[in-house]
Amino acid sequence: MTDPDEDVQCWLVERAFDDRNLVTTVYATPDGDRFHRRERSAAAMRAGDEVTAGKRISEDDLEAVTDDDRRERYAEEAARVAADHAPDDPI
Repeated sequence: MTDPDEDVQCWLVERAFDDRNLVTTVYATPDGDRFHRRERSAAAMRAGDEVTAGKRISEDDLEAVTDDDRRERYAEEAARVAADHAPDDPI
């Protein structure tokens, strides 16, 4: 199990729905440098697996953002979401 001190506060920066009934969420660090992507079925989300404005994510589960434009977009969106919501707000 991961030590909570190694978790990083991340913010929802992207959510997409596809034709396979999957919902992809992307949470990023406030600086936009790292992200975590997760796919879930829409049915799982209706069953209570809700999307929140923020999540604490293990350092080990974060990937580097290699594209400068994406890094900037993630940082801007993370700042916007953090300013408007508490981490546990459903969004």
